[in-house]
Amino acid sequence: MGLSPSPEALAVRLHDARYLADDGLATAIFLALHLGKPLLLEGAPGVGKTEAAKAVASILGRDLVRLQCYEGIDAAHALYEWNYQRQLLAIRQAGERELDIYGDRFLIDRPLLQVLREPVRRILLVDEIDRSDHEFEALLLEFLSDFQITIPERGSIVAAARPVVVLTSNRTRELAEALRRRCIYHWIAYPDAGREAEIIMARAGHVAEATARAVATAVATIRTKPLAKPPGIAEAIEWANAATVLEKSGSPWPEAFRRAIGVLIKDEEDLSYLDQDFSRIVEEALG
Repeated sequence: MGLSPSPEALAVRLHDARYLADDGLATAIFLALHLGKPLLLEGAPGVGKTEAAKAVASILGRDLVRLQCYEGIDAAHALYEWNYQRQLLAIRQAGERELDIYGDRFLIDRPLLQVLREPVRRILLVDEIDRSDHEFEALLLEFLSDFQITIPERGSIVAAARPVVVLTSNRTRELAEALRRRCIYHWIAYPDAGREAEIIMARAGHVAEATARAVATAVATIRTKPLAKPPGIAEAIEWANAATVLEKSGSPWPEAFRRAIGVLIKDEEDLSYLDQDFSRIVEEALG
């Protein structure tokens, strides 16, 4: 599928894919696609960074290749790896014949190499880059600058076209300036209650508008509390769905919201902290 002619047109396509992007995010995505630069999305957990990458893959009709970062991730997990067992077996079988043990059949493509090989069919999501260390960031710099990978035994593999790359960060640590300079940057904040209600109605199954607005209002209040793990948009959607299911099974509204709290709050201390105020928050949200 072709690129959108404007940020506004892109926002419409994202909306059709059930992702609501404000003007700032739509513009950042638009520029990343048209300029061929990686897109770095930062924000609190649960604001929709990963979902944005999925939505972009959807509207472009491409496969999403996801690299989930973690402490200690290295080139073997992100770039490529040699199949040593296959190499040893081939050497034994070759006998006196010449054998190139660094051919494609011995190379295991990891996410970055997969995208380099087919840049027009795939987009790359480097998820939670802040969970990795600075050494791994350094590994990414060649890829993000020139969209190539250097394999010592074979030389450089260069993408035939600029791939679409999205990086996300929860900002648990500061990223290197060299990585930031290579990207178009956008911070995704929690949406206001009105927009979150629209997101819930777009993403939830059969949630009424009044329920979506009550959930969005209550969640906005809950996020102002000093919680260890504030609920994200995904949890708000799940809460609206769960409360709706309970209401249809016979639970009255305030009780349905209370009984479904386990899909919204995922920390025992947070549950204890909210216990006294929770009923009041829900009742005020329901009006």
